[in-house]
Amino acid sequence: VQLQASGGGLVQAGGSLRLSCAASGRTPTSSAYAVGWFRQAPGKDREFVAAIWRNGDSYYADSVKGRFAISRNNAKNTVYLQMNSLKPEDTAIYYCAADSSMIVSAIRHNENYDYWGQGTLVTVSS
Repeated sequence: VQLQASGGGLVQAGGSLRLSCAASGRTPTSSAYAVGWFRQAPGKDREFVAAIWRNGDSYYADSVKGRFAISRNNAKNTVYLQMNSLKPEDTAIYYCAADSSMIVSAIRHNENYDYWGQGTLVTVSS
């Protein structure tokens, strides 16, 4: 199973980006899996950003609620993270992750995910 994160780049504050997480091999972006996005800024721990549960329910960190939206396209084996109103503090490497066996209460915790993508860098300039 491989996850490929893409869509990062350099954007000005207030701008938008859409990240994609595409799966190959098995289909961890299908509805059998929970998929999450995490980010890690320099010198900081990896933190939860957003996740989508098997039934399509979405979860967000307070810091991105109302600005970011997670969605999935099962036919394309892809999960998206639409990021709007970006702020300099959103600058980080963004990782997608997937898991088929966790319980929903664990969805915000990175240690519960079995599959990880390589990360894509998002830089927001002020």
